[in-house]
Amino acid sequence: MKKALLVFLTLMMVLGAVVAQEKVTLNVLNYQQADQAGYQEDVAIWEKFQKENPDIKLNIEVLFSEPYHQKLQVYAAAGTLPDVFYVWPTSRSAIIHEKKLAKDLSKLLGPDYLKDFSGAATDPNNQLGKYLAMLPQAFTYTSVMFVNKKLLTDNGFDLPKTYDDLKRMVWKLKAKGINVIMLPNKDGWPMQSCLFSTVLGRMAGDDFVDAILAGKAKFTDKPFVDSLKVIDNLYKDGIMAREDNQVGYGEGPGLFVSGKAAIYIDGDWRAGAYITDKASGKALIPPAAQEKDFVLLPFPAIPGEVNPGVLSGIAGTGWAISASIPSGSAKEKAAVKLFKYLYSEEVQSIRYSTGSYVPTRKNVKANVEPLVAKVPQFYADNPKVCYVFDGMFDPAVYNVLNDGLIAIGLGTATPEKVAADVQKAFETWKASAK
Repeated sequence: MKKALLVFLTLMMVLGAVVAQEKVTLNVLNYQQADQAGYQEDVAIWEKFQKENPDIKLNIEVLFSEPYHQKLQVYAAAGTLPDVFYVWPTSRSAIIHEKKLAKDLSKLLGPDYLKDFSGAATDPNNQLGKYLAMLPQAFTYTSVMFVNKKLLTDNGFDLPKTYDDLKRMVWKLKAKGINVIMLPNKDGWPMQSCLFSTVLGRMAGDDFVDAILAGKAKFTDKPFVDSLKVIDNLYKDGIMAREDNQVGYGEGPGLFVSGKAAIYIDGDWRAGAYITDKASGKALIPPAAQEKDFVLLPFPAIPGEVNPGVLSGIAGTGWAISASIPSGSAKEKAAVKLFKYLYSEEVQSIRYSTGSYVPTRKNVKANVEPLVAKVPQFYADNPKVCYVFDGMFDPAVYNVLNDGLIAIGLGTATPEKVAADVQKAFETWKASAK
């Protein structure tokens, strides 16, 4: 009897050791802004997964904006990528796609799973590496005007439809300490991604960008220089304040709702900054005001534009799984389980309700506040899209443009000088890529 008991206890100890060994640790690099509405919901999403999956331990690192991209580059270059991480489908995350550092999700997840997502999200041709390295959670318009309609009406202005409409607002609003348009650009990328890409699409078009990539056009050609001149004129005409180039991306929404500007330019995702934070119960813009006082508009018609109405848009961000995880391993199974949880109807509904994005997962329902509800209508009203610059070019090129746009904003560089700098950077990059 004692011998049998000893054997049983020994067996249980062995089984316990096996179970303990099967606990998997996943390193995760998450992209989130701590002071934005939806942050607490994001924390709760991760906590729930951890609670329901005690056999999986999550080591989560959270970064936002440029620090995130810089850290991802460092990890990729060092060969120490996290197991699950956040990725852009284009050159913003170029190293991931070009070196195939993420698993091919079409093979890992299979068609039965992917059929629940829009075709644009699952099309590998919409990603830089031409394989499904990540699954876009949304299709993103990077250029939206958030307009304080009440402020304009109170000052005797209609909603702007042309560039001249914006110019007519300058004198009266400036006299009251109000900027016509605010676009914080201290971080470098917002002007390029959220306005210049649309201007380039309007003034030159995707065919011109394709011609540059093919070596049949140059950044120093008139269409690109004219696009930079539009940005230059926005500052010279007083529509935008040069001081915005010293304002950080995270500071902008608060300044806008405090009445410092009539219009705020950002990507569609920024709707989430204005809605009710469920943790505090407070909103930068109360729901009633979202409904009646604010509207989403495209940038007005620009003199000389050849593609009226187009706006910069791109397949959105999403999650990837490191290619270094052994196929069929317990770690891969754990990573897939986490991935599917993050794309579940439950989590995608939460993301939609917090204004993060309109999901590419089909049939996701959520109770959303008025400003978020206006985003899909904005898509429907503005169906024509153009390239996002940093989605088409390497960081070695678009970072030079980012710096150049800041210089134009500060009045320290001409459009011609910036165009020449970008062309030089492109030629250097192209030569090094051979």
